[in-house]
Amino acid sequence: MGTEIERKFLVDHNKWDKVNKPKGNVYKQGYILNEEKRTVRIRVTDTSAYITLKGAAEGISRSEFEYEIPKANGEQILKEFATTSLEKTRYNINYAGHLWEVDVFEGANQGLIVAEIELDKEDEAFEKPDWVAEEVSYDSRYTNALLSVKPYTTW
Repeated sequence: MGTEIERKFLVDHNKWDKVNKPKGNVYKQGYILNEEKRTVRIRVTDTSAYITLKGAAEGISRSEFEYEIPKANGEQILKEFATTSLEKTRYNINYAGHLWEVDVFEGANQGLIVAEIELDKEDEAFEKPDWVAEEVSYDSRYTNALLSVKPYTTW
């Protein structure tokens, strides 16, 4: 079984604007199943597509299974089966031995920037970049699944 251990943080916009960033990847993702204890997501990028199943969160951990699928299939599934969706640009930044995934949201979630770090264990130590601000790991409003239903701009 796959397990995701992830912490989430808001990003300081002013500091983020000054970061030397790599090229971002545009993600279009939608939810086929979007319940409190389980989700099924389809994600399409410029070059690939994935289907991901996630279980209920227990703290900052939850089961996760992700599989690459043909891009054309991903686009069709997104169009025909997703009931909610969102778009974002993801930047992958290596910092102090960890990969930070920074999502700059678009559309109804515009203005929201979230940084995520995946860990090997819940109590793993890590260093935060100076552009990382308040932790929101335990605030479900910041999950992509909920952002697709209750966008940031409607709060």
